Amino acid sequence: MLLKAVAVSKVYNREVIFSDVSLGIDIGESLAITGTSGSGKTTLLSILGLLMEPTKGDVFFQERSVFGLTDDEKSHLRNNYYGFIFQDPQLIGSLTVLDNVMVPARLARRSNLQEKAEKLLNELGLQHRLHHLPYQLSIGQRRRVAIARALLLDPLLVLADEPTNDLDQDWTAWIGNYLFKLPHRGKALILVTHDPDLAHRADRVVQISEGRIRDLPAGSRNRSHSPGMLPPKFNPTTIDT
Repeated sequence: MLLKAVAVSKVYNREVIFSDVSLGIDIGESLAITGTSGSGKTTLLSILGLLMEPTKGDVFFQERSVFGLTDDEKSHLRNNYYGFIFQDPQLIGSLTVLDNVMVPARLARRSNLQEKAEKLLNELGLQHRLHHLPYQLSIGQRRRVAIARALLLDPLLVLADEPTNDLDQDWTAWIGNYLFKLPHRGKALILVTHDPDLAHRADRVVQISEGRIRDLPAGSRNRSHSPGMLPPKFNPTTIDT
């Protein structure tokens, strides 16, 4: 299994956000996390994304416990295997669309990815916006830039937090269609959403309620996938220091 959370709990100031959450996902699968505002959806996604540690429990990536890793090892894991799509696109205002997408490549010192960045932007219908600044884009366009940035380094796992929030019905459907193609391209997709129609396109739908997690019916549970070649195993000993 690519990613697995085992008996994960999170407590803030003695308040239990959620308790004893266990779930997993593999290549070629999609998982939707639902629940009311404040139920802990984004907190759980942050724990799965190694951006936050649980109060109890553990997370395993390719069967290896991640919270026993050093900060450098976790950074390497996030940078090379994870792609994040946040609620706020978090674009850099002084950079063009193309330069915003290229930020992960420059941080990873991989300057040879401009052609791929342009290809992703073309795929996302932004080929005529490469040299625009964020303020010149609609919210839907900014979200598509954030998706391109998340996919640039070809992550195995994509985590999306409310990727269609504040979008109209047409753009919600368009971005949903794009994201749910990712498992067919050899990736795993975890998304947090308030949208029941979007959630029920996932293979598995879970709901956080009163600190507990439960499964809901999923519309595509029996959908077949073509994951392709198995991914390389994460090996902390290969990290450059």
